[in-house]
Amino acid sequence: MSLDYVKFSPGFEGFMPKEYRDMVEHGPFGKKTSVSQMGSFKEILEEHPMCAGCAMTLFIRLAIIAFPNPEDTITVGTAGCGRLAISQAAIPFVYGNYGDQNGVASGLSRGLRLRFGDQPKDVVVMVGDGGMADIGFSGTLHSWFRKEKFTTIMLDNEVYGNTGGQESGMTNQGAVLKMAPLGKKFEKMDMLSMAKLAGCAYVATVVPNNPRRVENVIRKAVLIAREVGPTYIQAYTSCNIEYAIPTDKVLEDCKTVEDDRYKFSEHITEDARDYLADRYGYKEFMPKPAMAAISKA
Repeated sequence: MSLDYVKFSPGFEGFMPKEYRDMVEHGPFGKKTSVSQMGSFKEILEEHPMCAGCAMTLFIRLAIIAFPNPEDTITVGTAGCGRLAISQAAIPFVYGNYGDQNGVASGLSRGLRLRFGDQPKDVVVMVGDGGMADIGFSGTLHSWFRKEKFTTIMLDNEVYGNTGGQESGMTNQGAVLKMAPLGKKFEKMDMLSMAKLAGCAYVATVVPNNPRRVENVIRKAVLIAREVGPTYIQAYTSCNIEYAIPTDKVLEDCKTVEDDRYKFSEHITEDARDYLADRYGYKEFMPKPAMAAISKA
């Protein structure tokens, strides 16, 4: 989990597989890459066993590109579709027991801060709605209330897509699924309000059909979590299998859902806003006098 680990040991370069050589020579480690450059560098996640047209995989791919320092990042997951892709990425991945991912991430984040001090080591949880809002609900909220400094990302496909189509707390009321033939009886859980109430420094909703927005949201969330406090991103990542969405209509569905119930939103605390402006020069959060000085320069 450092740039030194990615490099070749002296004399071993010629023995390494081509995929690894490409990652070292043309990958994003130690560089500043963007989704706008996709296709011009070796990505950390390229191959996976997910279903064709899976919106979740697209989002995960974009999210990993957006990590500020991928060579200093650990992802944490649990049972569910998402870990099938996340575990294939060329960065460390910790697979926790079902539902305990935020507890695992808490220990990792604290330990890395003790070991490396001021050197940023980012921990990012990426888990589906069932693992986070249902079975992992207690661990998720307690990590937020404790103000643990890592990013939590919900891959919300609004169903238990990995286990046959059961309803989750994030399934919409009335939705009929293979394992919920009578339709869900209660409303979708409001995890966004709970994240804000629990004191998350940054909370956002996003869909994968706007890559630049996904990148912007992920970067801000990870940077804020380094110093200010917990951050939460809720991403709509449809299950085209359980909801019978044709492969070529997946992004069209994302747009429809975005317009209907998943509009882009951001919540940021004053401390987080100041931190992004002062430490990383985010112009959108700078005071007007500072912005005027930059414009004149």
